[in-house]
Amino acid sequence: MHPTTPRIAIVGGGLGGLTLARVLQVNGIEATLYEADINRHIRLGQGGTLDMHAESGQHALHEAGLDAEFRAAARPEGQDMKLFDKHGTLLSEQATDEDDMDRPEIDRGVLRDILLDSVNPDSIQWGKYLKDASPLTGGQHALHFADGTATTCDLLVGADGAWSHVRPLVTAAEPDHSGVNFVELSITDVDRTHPAIAELVGRGSLYALGDNKGIMTQRNGDGRIRTYVAFRAREDWLTMYGIPFDRPDVARTVILGYFSDWAPELTDLIRYCDDTMLPRPIMQLPVGLTWASKPGVTLIGDAAHLMSPFAGAGANLAMRDAVELAQAVTENPGNLPAAIETYEKALHAYVLPVAEIASHHLDLMISPDGDKQMLALLKQFDAMAAQGSGGDR
Repeated sequence: MHPTTPRIAIVGGGLGGLTLARVLQVNGIEATLYEADINRHIRLGQGGTLDMHAESGQHALHEAGLDAEFRAAARPEGQDMKLFDKHGTLLSEQATDEDDMDRPEIDRGVLRDILLDSVNPDSIQWGKYLKDASPLTGGQHALHFADGTATTCDLLVGADGAWSHVRPLVTAAEPDHSGVNFVELSITDVDRTHPAIAELVGRGSLYALGDNKGIMTQRNGDGRIRTYVAFRAREDWLTMYGIPFDRPDVARTVILGYFSDWAPELTDLIRYCDDTMLPRPIMQLPVGLTWASKPGVTLIGDAAHLMSPFAGAGANLAMRDAVELAQAVTENPGNLPAAIETYEKALHAYVLPVAEIASHHLDLMISPDGDKQMLALLKQFDAMAAQGSGGDR
């Protein structure tokens, strides 16, 4: 190995980790990716649909040389959006041209497959759950995995999500509860099984907000409608206050009870959901989190800046992080401290405004009058767009 070629270990095979491995490889730098899953097929559910922003997620895919693969799978029509109040009154509807590629949707699982197929398969080690990482001399780190194996690296990248095992090496910050909980629900093959629901949702997403609650739905590319039922409540409310997720029929009835005065066409999204119900407390790292650069270790994605989904930016930021870090390493392969410092300086600057937006939008939308707050926000976006100044939704 050339003396200036660092041994790079990426912990976590999500979108950020895969993008980093791919962009490094495109630039002639190999990295080893350690993923806790035993293979690529173990996770049947990869999450919902993602809007890929031109300036971040799509830019990362361009740097990864995957423009054609992305465009073949992207769904511009998924940008359509409807906003309702709890009585079923349509407050706003936005339709998208078929060729609008500003923020087209793509299913998370499809995007992960595109990235997995692009990465050198020999660079991925499956079934590697990181138990412990400890600093050695010269900025190196020792990694110990649950299967009893160990390795060392010159650069350790934590791409291991909200509960990162790498994060404690750079900061003592931990995720805190945002005050909002989701329950994730699905209706499969919705056009055939529930055509009225399919027509209500349309080609993209639906929001119904109010009373410190929300029903937020998105159409996925596999014919599924995925719904996130939101409640403003304490973190343990999902499990401590009577929603038995192991008994779907009872859980469905309990959840419906919290929406007893909402329009039935909206609550049908709950009433006819499948039996798989996933509680998701919304956690976040402190807004404005920064840390002083540490030798030989850094973070990307949720490990670095976990935030609420109300900025629609999590995956996009993780992929941007990957490109920023890959470029810094490519330009400084023999000076990792400089590469890390360059990357983290940029990271802290561009994450802050997005984290502020995510926190602010959560407070606006899951509120007593979330429908009115979101309608005002949409009008603000439209005004900004008309003036040519854009705006981050």
